[in-house]
Amino acid sequence: MTVNGAPGTLGTRVREGDEVRVDAQRLPARGRDVYIALNKPRGIICTTELDVPGNIVDFIGHRERIFPIGRLDKDSEGLILLTNNGDIVNEILRVEHGHEKEYLVTVEWPVTDTFLAMMARGVRIGGAKTKPCVVTRAGTDSFRIVLTQGLNRQIRRMCSALGFRVQRLARVRIMHICLGSLASGRWRDLAPSEIRPLLAARNARKTSE
Repeated sequence: MTVNGAPGTLGTRVREGDEVRVDAQRLPARGRDVYIALNKPRGIICTTELDVPGNIVDFIGHRERIFPIGRLDKDSEGLILLTNNGDIVNEILRVEHGHEKEYLVTVEWPVTDTFLAMMARGVRIGGAKTKPCVVTRAGTDSFRIVLTQGLNRQIRRMCSALGFRVQRLARVRIMHICLGSLASGRWRDLAPSEIRPLLAARNARKTSE
């Protein structure tokens, strides 16, 4: 195998526009990297298993083979990223990288200062205490919360432990990427200015390893 005329080895990276030949035969060009922001509606399931009704891949219907970066529960809504570039996934998902994810949450009871303070300090769920986080009031019965960890159904479990039930949960930001005015059920390609920090962070970590 050769890549742009040079011998290829295990781990050789192939980028858009590279010429790849196997036994002197040129392979089809690699498709472009895809990065999508979707405002996921409630009821859509973040799985690539096409036999699951309501799966996110069929919902979007993109021509490229894409997959979600992380997940949102079926009953949750809001921002989720999808890509065909597996290299970027660990950079976004690994807890030790400390990337922020922001949510707008509505609960069944009016939120109190005590509730907000307890959420911010961390709540014991599943035998462990969640990490301290930023929590601010958004309305009488709603609040914003910024997490740097992603335990299964974390916000719902935190609220439940304090006697509150979540009525609506929407993710509005992942790192520097915001949901903005994107309508429910709609998706958009990430802008170059949104993609560059993701690639820069990934490349910086690879250089340091």
